[in-house]
Amino acid sequence: MHQSLIFAWLSDMIPSMKTSDFDYQLPNELIAQEVLPKRSASRLLVVENRDKKNEPAIFHDRFFNDLIDLIKPNDLLVFNDTKVIPARLYGQKESGGKVELMVERVLDEHRVLAHLRANKSPKPGGVLFLEGGIRATVLHRHDTLFEVSFTLTKENDIQQNVLALLEKHGHIPLPPYIERADTEIDRLRYQTVFARKPGAVAAPTAGLHFTDECLQSLQKKGVETAQVTLHVGAGTFQPVRVNNLHEHIMHAEWVEVSQAVCDAVTACKNRGGKVVAVGTTTVRSLESAAQAGNGELKPFSADTRLFITPGYQFNVVDAMITNFHLPESTLLMLVSAFSGYETIMSAYRHAVAEKYRFFSYGDAMFLRRSRR
Repeated sequence: MHQSLIFAWLSDMIPSMKTSDFDYQLPNELIAQEVLPKRSASRLLVVENRDKKNEPAIFHDRFFNDLIDLIKPNDLLVFNDTKVIPARLYGQKESGGKVELMVERVLDEHRVLAHLRANKSPKPGGVLFLEGGIRATVLHRHDTLFEVSFTLTKENDIQQNVLALLEKHGHIPLPPYIERADTEIDRLRYQTVFARKPGAVAAPTAGLHFTDECLQSLQKKGVETAQVTLHVGAGTFQPVRVNNLHEHIMHAEWVEVSQAVCDAVTACKNRGGKVVAVGTTTVRSLESAAQAGNGELKPFSADTRLFITPGYQFNVVDAMITNFHLPESTLLMLVSAFSGYETIMSAYRHAVAEKYRFFSYGDAMFLRRSRR
């Protein structure tokens, strides 16, 4: 829990922009509530930056399968291999009041940090009776999170660890803007096909569009891949509650960037290829590792609080694939830093006019780093 935290406030690099600058109008009907029948059936908005400062970007309306034409053999695709856990449990307190527990982070085999929703927050020592016969004891409160210990009332299940309990009894933690209960389909589709390391409570959504067939086609083309890990927390959906960006405190998320990833990035740069990050979580992973290395990408395993806003100087990533993000969110600020504020806000207006599907189960964008 107490790992080094990477901050990117760098006040001299952040322009005097406000949270309200990142608002946009989105009709509710464009918020995707269900998955498409096929992962790769999503649309792909390709944003082409112009070299000259006053020339507007060009937008190409394509489909996700067209990505194969956009990635070159010398390029490196970097994925986030985190795996979403069924992190939500329902139950009641000793008093009988209803409670919802949402795991934020697994601490060990029996303890978690969690969000608790109830009419009245339980105190340390309070007992929760959750689905599947799970008995949970509130140990401590850490700001907005609660440290909770899990046990089971069923004798034959007592030895199971937290991840096994959640897999058996938990619900997929769909984002708050998906206004329905989770289903068995979500267990499959709110998960990337390359997910390997359990720990996320939200999906790295840009990766949801990839299929095994798409990955095989890229491999046949000669495109190399690498995997980082960032366990996405529920904080990714939290709005920025201050209008001054300097005052926002990012939530912490666990990141791991291996030596193998660093070597793959170096090899890609040396052969003249582009580093293409699949999702904002991958961007933050690579850039956090570079920040820790004073601008040089080095192995990194720690929490990150990296907050990327316009003015940030990218060290690693050349292009990225991403979904459409919430208004006034840190993720919208990140992509604005990457491709330019005016370009991104114009792209979002184009996407609304062309009725793209937004957010986790929505469509995707292909962005290149602004050189202006």
